[in-house]
Amino acid sequence: MPNKLMIVMVNTDPSNGAELGAPFFQATVAAAMEYEVEVILTARAGELAIKGVAEKLHVQEGNPKNVYDFIKDAHEAGVKFKVCTPTLELWGRDLIPEVEETVGGAYIISQAMDDDTVTFTY
Repeated sequence: MPNKLMIVMVNTDPSNGAELGAPFFQATVAAAMEYEVEVILTARAGELAIKGVAEKLHVQEGNPKNVYDFIKDAHEAGVKFKVCTPTLELWGRDLIPEVEETVGGAYIISQAMDDDTVTFTY
């Protein structure tokens, strides 16, 4: 049975807050269940790794909790956040402190192909 969950946020549009809750919530739950969890932010979703972006976004209108709060909750639960290298060229290098590592496409593919890893994409 795999013990690692890798969530790749590649198609998630940061301008649609309703799309942002599930991946971070599921990552937090999996970490609380003591699975190793990584969230890879890449392509358009990579914008969430830039300081100040997620703080301005809300999963639900009227909810005081912003998307950055979800990211912090996940990180506190043990989720590791990584950003894909080309994302830095698109959105910049001023990253939130929760991003622990920059990875490339080969890393994502090698992890997704590992028998010990389950991969979700959003």
